[in-house]
Amino acid sequence: MNTTDINECFGPYMSRVSDLRFLTGQDSEPIVLGVAWVAPLPRTYGRGIHPDTVGFRIDVHPVDATERAATRAVLKARALPQLHAWITQAVAADETWQLTPHQHYWRLVDGRLTHRDEK
Repeated sequence: MNTTDINECFGPYMSRVSDLRFLTGQDSEPIVLGVAWVAPLPRTYGRGIHPDTVGFRIDVHPVDATERAATRAVLKARALPQLHAWITQAVAADETWQLTPHQHYWRLVDGRLTHRDEK
């Protein structure tokens, strides 16, 4: 996956993405894509979150070179539309949801893509 794939999927929602990272190195888990909502809450007592960090953080995880093309096809066909739907729901969520950090991950194991919210 690349920036163009993500920009094409999100269009105007890209303005709500505060951080897009293409991770490198070895991943110990089968995570291929992740999104986090960075809420505008203090991380430590008396300290606030900088407004530029509030929003969605998208992480594209590394995959083996031999699996890259097949993984990209699955992500473009299935994961990006699911990610778009997750962000659309998050943007419309109530204040309670938006004031709480959230994470959602996509895993690819033996050609099967799964996804779920995590804490």
